[in-house]
Amino acid sequence: MTYDIAAIRSHFPALAAGTAHFDGPGGTQTPQPVVRAIADALSQPLSNRGRITLGERNAEALVTGARRAMADLLGADPSGIVFGRSATQLAYDFSRTLARTWSPGDEVVVTRLDHDANIRPWVQAAEQAGATVRWAEFDPATGELTADDFRSVLSGRTRLVAVTAASNLIGTRPGIPEIARLAHEAGALVYADGVHHTAHTLVDLDELGADFFVCSPYKFLGPHHGVLAARPELLETLRPDKLLPSTDAVPERFELGTLPYEFLAGTTAAVDFLADRLDATATGTRRERLTAGFAALETHEHVLRTQIDKGLAALEGVTVHSRAADRTPTVLLTFDNHSTADAYAFLADRGVQAPSGSFYAIEASRHLGLGDTGGLRIGLAPYNDSQDVERLLTGLSDFLAG
Repeated sequence: MTYDIAAIRSHFPALAAGTAHFDGPGGTQTPQPVVRAIADALSQPLSNRGRITLGERNAEALVTGARRAMADLLGADPSGIVFGRSATQLAYDFSRTLARTWSPGDEVVVTRLDHDANIRPWVQAAEQAGATVRWAEFDPATGELTADDFRSVLSGRTRLVAVTAASNLIGTRPGIPEIARLAHEAGALVYADGVHHTAHTLVDLDELGADFFVCSPYKFLGPHHGVLAARPELLETLRPDKLLPSTDAVPERFELGTLPYEFLAGTTAAVDFLADRLDATATGTRRERLTAGFAALETHEHVLRTQIDKGLAALEGVTVHSRAADRTPTVLLTFDNHSTADAYAFLADRGVQAPSGSFYAIEASRHLGLGDTGGLRIGLAPYNDSQDVERLLTGLSDFLAG
């Protein structure tokens, strides 16, 4: 297993600007193969999908190729891969569709840990159906959300559990398989937000146990859109609103309008980059290369996170809110006597990008006692190196000294 960080960084044109990027949880920088794949798709004949003209065949190939790539990344069936404008849009679409089966007295479980995109669509859909919303609370002292936190809010009337696979604010990774087992025993479906999780851990949909899993390629080096994975046979049972002439086939019945073919080309290229560049020595199928590559990535990110943790521990007046035993390399900070917004600006002036806010995880921020302000978020991406971390720690030290 090898992780050649210099070789990986060489593929990212944006890094030539000299910025040390710790804003990966909000969206990663784009490697040249992804940029080229998008440009190539737009440079060739392209039209609505079909099998007669070259433009039709190109469009069809881009869609089917992206479904296969995302299926390899998520351990899913290509026929269960649904493309959407964003993870938020997919959550709204599926919440409206599923809510048609709910009635007064039914219950929906959401968590305080989630991004609002996996809370508000379900809360609003439940309100419109007359269903009851139950909340699973995480421990603000530890950042942990466990299966035990769901036992008291599940019942025979629970229809859906919406839970994050990893917190975009503090990095906590709940034990989704056990949560899913409890939800299924109660007769509920599980909708997992994997937007932050997918950037750091290779997903296996069956092992995870979620019925629906959503992610966003722009969080793992790809373009801006959303992807949902589910079992095709489950998708067959759902009847979303759609146009009369549009196909009723799964998964296309959930994809409203023409797909962004060029972005699907970029998504395939992003998955291939992860398969071929994270561990350049890996061989075998794309899924096997992804397995090796993500193992190398997790080792690399663990080393950098340890470097960050040690550096932060040496600084006075810093509170770290990312404390869960199992978490992504994402750290949320606040300061005793300084504004995190000021720290964000200070670091930006020095070429270090570490933003401040609640990052749409408004319930989590409030539950941590941080109100709507949140904190300074440090997040790693595949192109970060130890020099980036040193620049970050030096910048924070200078900020606090000032």
